[in-house]
Amino acid sequence: MSTENSFDICSKIDMAELNNAINQAEKEIDTRFDFKNSKSSIKLEKEELVLVSDDEFKLQNVVDILTSKMAKRGISLKNMEHGKVEPAAMTTVRQRITLKQGISQEDAKKINILIRDSKLKVTSQIQGDQIRVTGKNRDDLQKIMQIVKQADLPLELQFNNFRG
Repeated sequence: MSTENSFDICSKIDMAELNNAINQAEKEIDTRFDFKNSKSSIKLEKEELVLVSDDEFKLQNVVDILTSKMAKRGISLKNMEHGKVEPAAMTTVRQRITLKQGISQEDAKKINILIRDSKLKVTSQIQGDQIRVTGKNRDDLQKIMQIVKQADLPLELQFNNFRG
């Protein structure tokens, strides 16, 4: 039996869960006393979140509320890149949070090096913003998953399309 087994390593944010977390955070902001008459909001614009509030302290509270709702919904905070707090219209402040989708070339190369250094009989190839790992032995593929999980990488990874 010489069939090839494979799986894909990718990094994606579940946008439906993210929308749910944003809605929950907005509901909490609407009901909290310390945000009464506040101009606080959270908007999702393509690949980034735009947070607006009256001042930096309230903006930080908005970020805290959002991140707690995201964590409860299983969305990793590793895939978020916080921008600088900047002044916005009508004496408010704004912060953009970039959502990282897919594996960058730099991170993909690091993962490939990890896989190569494991000395297991598998091959890996970068395919756009994900990595395909193939090998004959399923146990080797599962060991690769463990090695990649234990590596301290700056993004959340998922393992999809396990084929055997």
